[in-house]
Amino acid sequence: MTTVVALTGASGSIYGIRLLKALRGHKVVIVSDDAAAIAEQETGLDRKEIESLGDGHFSNSDLAAPVSSGSVKFDAMVIIPCSASTMSKIACGIADNLITRVASVALKERRKLVLVVRETPLSTIHLSNMERLSSAGAVILPACPAFYPSPKTVDDMVDFVVGRVLDVLGVENRLYKRWAGKELRGSRGSRRTRR
Repeated sequence: MTTVVALTGASGSIYGIRLLKALRGHKVVIVSDDAAAIAEQETGLDRKEIESLGDGHFSNSDLAAPVSSGSVKFDAMVIIPCSASTMSKIACGIADNLITRVASVALKERRKLVLVVRETPLSTIHLSNMERLSSAGAVILPACPAFYPSPKTVDDMVDFVVGRVLDVLGVENRLYKRWAGKELRGSRGSRRTRR
């Protein structure tokens, strides 16, 4: 399996770094300039250290990179974290850098495209763009950690989100404790089911 993993200029670079460490198969890395600056501030890792987690990498300005063509095979693309700006460009068909171009290729070639959007709150424009991308075949997977696994650390919360990304890609993983399906009971012992 060949996966293109792109990091863009949103907070949450740890999600992309953790995915690169957990993902098996061939990994192609693209790190935008803003992502590199944010990652260094948030994690202390520079662009070269992040790129070294993949099997190959390209500059975001390299629109002639092989992955920019639909004739070059890759199985999936994950943009993690995905900024609202990058999401909006992809939704509008703007392919002005390698990340947005590869996303455009993934959509037109009907390959898996996962956007781990890291923005809050969301405007109506963001929501409209998410709807448009979902209709076009993209998977919108906001970076929203769950608390039913009883996370104890930030790493636990990161692993939940990354585990869900791996689930969408069809990659077996044990990064988080899955929902056990237990019944919930009210304070008076009345039976309540999870909705």
